[in-house]
Amino acid sequence: MGAPPNLVIVMADQLRAAAVGTAADPAATDPVATPRLDRLAATGCRVTHAVSSYPVCSPHRAMFLTGRPPAENGVTLNVNSETAADGVGLRDGLPTWASVLRDHGYRTGYVGKWHLEPPVAADEHHGEGRRDDGKVWDAWSPPERRFGFDFWHAYGAADRHLAPHYWVGDAARSERLDVDRWSAEHEVDVAIDFVTRAAGAAEPFALMVSLNPPHQPFDQVPERYRARYAARAADELLARPNVPRGTPVADEAVAIARDYFAAVTGVDDQVGRLVDALADAGTGRDTIVVLTSDHGMQLGSHGLLYKNVPYEESMRVPLVLHCPGRIPAGPSSELVGSLDVAPTLLGLAGLSAAVPAAMRGADRSAALTGRGAPTADPAAVYYRYASRSDPTAARGLRTRNHKLVATWHPGRDLAVDFYDLVADPYERSSDPGHPAVRVLARRLLTRLADDGDDWPGVAALRRALDVAA
Repeated sequence: MGAPPNLVIVMADQLRAAAVGTAADPAATDPVATPRLDRLAATGCRVTHAVSSYPVCSPHRAMFLTGRPPAENGVTLNVNSETAADGVGLRDGLPTWASVLRDHGYRTGYVGKWHLEPPVAADEHHGEGRRDDGKVWDAWSPPERRFGFDFWHAYGAADRHLAPHYWVGDAARSERLDVDRWSAEHEVDVAIDFVTRAAGAAEPFALMVSLNPPHQPFDQVPERYRARYAARAADELLARPNVPRGTPVADEAVAIARDYFAAVTGVDDQVGRLVDALADAGTGRDTIVVLTSDHGMQLGSHGLLYKNVPYEESMRVPLVLHCPGRIPAGPSSELVGSLDVAPTLLGLAGLSAAVPAAMRGADRSAALTGRGAPTADPAAVYYRYASRSDPTAARGLRTRNHKLVATWHPGRDLAVDFYDLVADPYERSSDPGHPAVRVLARRLLTRLADDGDDWPGVAALRRALDVAA
């Protein structure tokens, strides 16, 4: 395969799959201008079944980095001061794709939102502070807890897109850098400087750029982008047919959509700047650009606004791999879940043999680079853990064509939903009596047993579907 490639991974928070792609892609239903992302998708490998196995920020990010499920990596819920008290946070010492790359000679870097560090008392005073919900979300990450990333220009979780702050390098908790610039612009500035400096080095580099937009607060977007969508009509903005028109949720979704799409267009501009800079840098080796997200958002579909639900609007994420000459252009039917990303990135770097045994995801790089056929019948597990505000816990399985979701309600037993994603792509009718339900239930139970998952609904799922233990 020649010299090891550079890797640039761009994760835009809450960027749903429907926002990326051309009119030729039936899933690209959002009326948003993304010419640079669309060009990247058209000239790269566009994965049509990329899913967030736990479509909320911290749990996906932990799986994305470690290839290990929530119970093993420690991130079973979003990380904030409330969940930190319950021991939620990325566990010390776990190998990540970044640490493996670094051990094999890569220069590694991280820019932007991290959201995996449990806040401590001092973070309330030195980070974003305490939010209206009473929680502290932002946290400084000690240098020894950066999981393989050497270059560091990042923060925990803060919602000030127009006035962001960062901890740079070995800066102490009290030494944050405040910036008067839209966070996406600033972070791409930093990324461009990184790749420009790294271009002349002998070793390859791996850089992750974690942009917070288009995540809320939706109105914190430069006015030049907001103005483009201010006059858009409701029917145009909410193009998906599973949005209940004329409801309060749909009305709120319209207001959100204008600014959400403005931020998406802004992200498109910034990713375009970074891609141009990579071309100008002339690194002397292939550079694989990976565009993705941690989850999508509902934006009115199914009467919901945000995420952390098993519907496609939240679960499906964009995943584009771009490296002409190394990765064939065109759509790929391979399924890539949250757990698969870490081993796949290592495979793309030519390090399939170095994937840690503890990584439970699958290396999909052979199919994505054209060196192998797509996996015959892949599946991604869906996770949702109980929290203080929601006692339900869910597990599910998403294949190319079907989705099974089983939700355990303490005191109310089990609810099972099934969707045929081919016949019913907008998931408007659950069919728990479908013949495929038992097949998927058996696969799910086997997977949970193999992973040692103690989901409390296992016995109820066996009983409800008469599935033999």
